[in-house]
Amino acid sequence: MPRAELGEFLMTRRAKVTPEDVGMPAAGERRVPGLRRDEVAALAGVSVDYYRRLEQGKETRPSEVVLAGLSKALRMTEAEERHLYALAGAAHRLGEEATVQPVPNELLDLMDSWRDSGAMVLDPVLDVVAMNAEAQELFSGFEETANLLEMVFLDPEGRRFFVEWDASAEASVANLRASADFAETPARLRELLDRLNAESPEFPALWARHDVRPKTHETKVLRHPERGLLNIEFHAFNVASVPGYQLLVYREQGPAADSADR
Repeated sequence: MPRAELGEFLMTRRAKVTPEDVGMPAAGERRVPGLRRDEVAALAGVSVDYYRRLEQGKETRPSEVVLAGLSKALRMTEAEERHLYALAGAAHRLGEEATVQPVPNELLDLMDSWRDSGAMVLDPVLDVVAMNAEAQELFSGFEETANLLEMVFLDPEGRRFFVEWDASAEASVANLRASADFAETPARLRELLDRLNAESPEFPALWARHDVRPKTHETKVLRHPERGLLNIEFHAFNVASVPGYQLLVYREQGPAADSADR
């Protein structure tokens, strides 16, 4: 990445924010559109000289505190903020709002239109925020379907449903490590970890392994409470309109072979 990339990005964002946008008076004629450097520096809590060096490419590794201040000062969208952190080589912070974003209605309508595939949306801490009818039927044996980790580790159905339970448990913990950004820990993640550590004998050791592996594609055998053993193929996709969310799509491949041996 060229050294000037971060500075150029900041300049383009600065040009898009007006004084009125940030509650500043727009007195006098301005030579350039948007905010002046001194205004951005004041809003972000840095010196004018430091901000100038950022735009000039002389400072390329601002701290996370500085990045957060710049993002707020320049009214960046979630996608712009993530790009800012990437340009600075820093981990994007997972804030409290990361687990309360609404799923777009267009995605929900698309999921509901699928008649031969189950689909569910997970937030960054693997809370289940949406399910279509096919997925609800697939997971109908669970007492609750609020969080994938709780389903695997705490629901009595988990050990029956996930035939290869050990592998499913390892994968779900590694997926949480990959999904959640630990530069900042939101209250929901702390609550989830506290419960799993207190109520699951297996979770603490798996968590301590620090395995990081996002969901991608896999075929596994699941035990449905009424239909028995099923071969299920699933694919995981990032939801671009809601950063940090995952769309899991399941499709049955028919009854599992050798069901009597499982």
